[in-house]
Amino acid sequence: MGEPEQRAEGAGPFTTRLTWRAPDGGTAVWESRPARRRGVITVRPPGAATGRRTRADEATLRRLRRLNATAATAFVIGGALFAAGAGVAQLGSGDPTASASIYFAGGLFFNAGGYVSLLQVVNAPRHVPGGEGRLVSRGWRWWSYEPGRVDWLSTFVLFAGTLVFAVDLLDSFLHGLSVQQINRLIWAPDVIGCVLFLISGHLAFVETCHGRFCVHPRDLGWSIVAVNQLGSALFMTSAIAAFTRPMTGSLVDEGIANWATLVGALCFCVGGVLQLGERP
Repeated sequence: MGEPEQRAEGAGPFTTRLTWRAPDGGTAVWESRPARRRGVITVRPPGAATGRRTRADEATLRRLRRLNATAATAFVIGGALFAAGAGVAQLGSGDPTASASIYFAGGLFFNAGGYVSLLQVVNAPRHVPGGEGRLVSRGWRWWSYEPGRVDWLSTFVLFAGTLVFAVDLLDSFLHGLSVQQINRLIWAPDVIGCVLFLISGHLAFVETCHGRFCVHPRDLGWSIVAVNQLGSALFMTSAIAAFTRPMTGSLVDEGIANWATLVGALCFCVGGVLQLGERP
C-alpha cells in the first residue's frame, strides 16, 4: 500500500500538523504555530530529500509582524512592571497602594498582550488542504469563535486569564476589607487567573509538541512556551503563598508571594523578548 494522501497529527479534537500529497507529487506540511506566527508552510518537491518553506503574501506577513511585535512588547513591559511591583512590595516602604498601582499598570499591558495574541490567531493565514502547499489570508477580523483550534483556545484562555487578573488588581485598591472579603475579592481571582494561565500554557505545549511530550530547547517556539509556563507556575506559587489566614489575618508567606511574582514576571519578560524573534 502507498502512503496516505493526508495524515493529521495532534491531540484529541485538535489538529496541529497536517501532511498531504500535493498535486505535483510532492509533499506539503502545515504546522499550526509556524503557520500562524511566521506565515510559512513546508513543501517538499517530488524526489527532494528536504523541503523548502513557502511564505504567505507580503501584506499578510507585514500584518503578522506588527501583531507579533505589539504582543511581545506588551508582555515585556507588563512583566517588567509586575517585577517592579513585587520588588516594591518586598523591599519598598510598605505602602500597599504603591505596589498595587504598579501591578495595575502592568496588568493593562498584560490585557493588551493577551488580546493581541488572540488577534494573531484570528487573523492568521489558513492552509489549503490538498493543494500545492500555500497559505491564504482572510480579511481583517477583531474576533472569531473557533474552539476547535488549539491555538485559538490557548490564546482565548490566556486573554480570559488577563481579564480575571484585572479584577484582582482593581479589588486590591479597596480598603477596610475583612479577611473573608480579601480572600474572596482579591485572592480568588488571582488563583483563577493563574489556573487559566497554566491551562493556556498546557494547550500551547499541545500545539507545539503535537499532543506528545517533547523537549526542544533549540526550537524558539517551544522555548517561548516553556519560559512562559514557568512564569505561570511561579505566579501560581505566589498566589498560594498570598492566601490570608482567617485566624491570624496574615499571609501564608509574604516573602514567597513577592519573590515568586518577581521571578515569574521576569519569565514573561524573557518570553516577550524571545517572541520578538519569532516573526515572519
